Amino acid sequence: MRRSVVHTLTWPILLRLAKLEPIMDSAVDSFATNRANWDERAPIHAASTSYAVDQFPTDPALLSDVVRFDRERLGDLTGLRALHLQCHIGTDTLSLARLGATTTGLDFSAASLREARQLAEAAGEPITYVESNVYDAPSALDQRRFDLIYTGIGALCWLPDIERWAAVVAELLAPGGRLFLREAHPMLYALDEERVDDLVLRYPYFETPDPLVWLDSSTYADPTAHITAATTHEWNHSIGEIITALLGQGLTLTSFVEHQSVPWEALPGRMTLRNDGEYVLNEHPERLPLTYTLTAERRD
Repeated sequence: MRRSVVHTLTWPILLRLAKLEPIMDSAVDSFATNRANWDERAPIHAASTSYAVDQFPTDPALLSDVVRFDRERLGDLTGLRALHLQCHIGTDTLSLARLGATTTGLDFSAASLREARQLAEAAGEPITYVESNVYDAPSALDQRRFDLIYTGIGALCWLPDIERWAAVVAELLAPGGRLFLREAHPMLYALDEERVDDLVLRYPYFETPDPLVWLDSSTYADPTAHITAATTHEWNHSIGEIITALLGQGLTLTSFVEHQSVPWEALPGRMTLRNDGEYVLNEHPERLPLTYTLTAERRD
């Protein structure tokens, strides 16, 4: 996916960490900008072959590629109360339900949730979906607690403050509950994806106050699609910042695994598609972590 970065701008949103109050904006509402983009992406993604939405109702054993990749690490989900943050069109959410969890999905895009609800109904799974941004999730979910919080690929880059995210995760986890996170590696996000000759750092590795503002009318699930709400605001968060934020909320890190693969062609022209739906570097994949899986527990 080739994109053009436009500029950075000052982040004006007040994040009230202590009370976990709803976010407030002044000059720029990055969530509204990103929501418009994802509202357009949702039906395109639901119709694309990469999400395999049409196969789920006819194949009750089908799991999404992302969930299947971590199937052994997820363990037994039978009877667990699971929350999927930033669930998009719900293929991962449905997969968690098929593994035995009582599942709730949360996303800020109404269009994404329409697709997710249609998929769950077609597949015969009683999944609850809630419309909210992540930072407002505790109030949107009526302060409910969950045994498993799941976040999948490509979610954290849409959030400006990783400490705020960690505080929300800690508030939503029940005692003994577990966070399960599989994400794109921040080192991947820092690379210049347009360089075809070598791996070159171009963008911030660490979280910055100002987002990168991208202009991209395409989408990874269908490169031929044209999105009119083409502007997005994104932030990177370093591995250290993510882990430190979770530890700062009293969570215990229980596993951390870096992977040499990613489920989309993140560096066009330099990657090969494997049989499991993951892409790896054509040459010397050991040079670069592309994704990671992290688990943490609330033990109080």
